[in-house]
Formats: sequence, C-alpha cells, structure tokens
Amino acid sequence: MSELVEHVDEYDRVLGVVERGEAEREGWPHRIATTICRDRTGRILVLRRSETHPRFPGYYDVMVGGAVDVGESYEEAAARELSEELGVRVPVHFLFKFLCRKGISPIWLGVHEAVVPEALIPDSGEIGWQDWMTVAELREVVDEWRFVPGGREALRQYLESGFGNGARESATE
Repeated sequence: MSELVEHVDEYDRVLGVVERGEAEREGWPHRIATTICRDRTGRILVLRRSETHPRFPGYYDVMVGGAVDVGESYEEAAARELSEELGVRVPVHFLFKFLCRKGISPIWLGVHEAVVPEALIPDSGEIGWQDWMTVAELREVVDEWRFVPGGREALRQYLESGFGNGARESATE
C-alpha cells in the first residue's frame, strides 16, 4: 500500500484521504512539511537528493521534509522528517505555508526552521550530499544549480521575509 495523505483544497482544507501517488497523478493538492536547517552561526544546510530518490533525484534543496501523514500536523511531520532524514531531534519553528504549484503536483508546503548540530546522520536513501552555506553563498547558486522547484520558491520567500538575515533571534538561539 502506498503512502496515504490528506487531499486538500486551495485553502488547505481537508477534502479526503488518498494515496500520495494518486494525488500526484491527478494534480490534487496535499501537504508537505519541510524544514530549513541552520547551524548556530546562521549557515543554512544545503543538500543534494540521492540519485535513487523517487522525486527530483540528484536535485539540490535547502529543505528536509516529506508528506504530512493523515491526522498529523505540519509541525509533527517536520519534526518526524528531521529525525528520519538527518537523525536529529530538535524543536522546529513554523514560519509560513504556501500553495506551491511548481513541481510534480500542487502541494501545500509548511515551511519550518530549526537549529541543528553540524554533526548529522543523513539517510543515504534520501540525501546524497550535504554542506553548510552562508546566505550570500546560497544567493549565488540558487539559480545556477538544479534546485527542487518548491525548495527554490520556499528559499526565496524565506529570505525575502527576513528570516535568512537573522531577523528571527529565537530560531538561532
């Protein structure tokens, strides 16, 4: 059986439960929880998806995340995904959500931020490479490297909102 997700509308209201593959094939919006990870100095974790990843293999991203399970909140899903993909358990702080129409199918992206340790245990099935970059370094490569479309859009919103400039002190404590 494939992964079950909540099919939601353009206002993020639940319409029903469907298989994620069906939601993608039919173009039905569903929820994805993501986290932008920072270290204590403010650098952002950049990763390249593994070549065997089912969605956007080999693409770069600044978000760790995945589908929100049925009945799960964005925050719960973001924390679960951090643990599964990076082997860390840290608080996540909800920042914003938006309906992303770029990529495989429309998705509601719930974007979070977390301060994580530099020593990570990445899931090799999900992550092929990772490194820390400053905001200035990220701005230089975001349009040159092959980024996951939703990740690029979320990064732009994150930086334009001022979060990427250290404006949110509690996220970097």
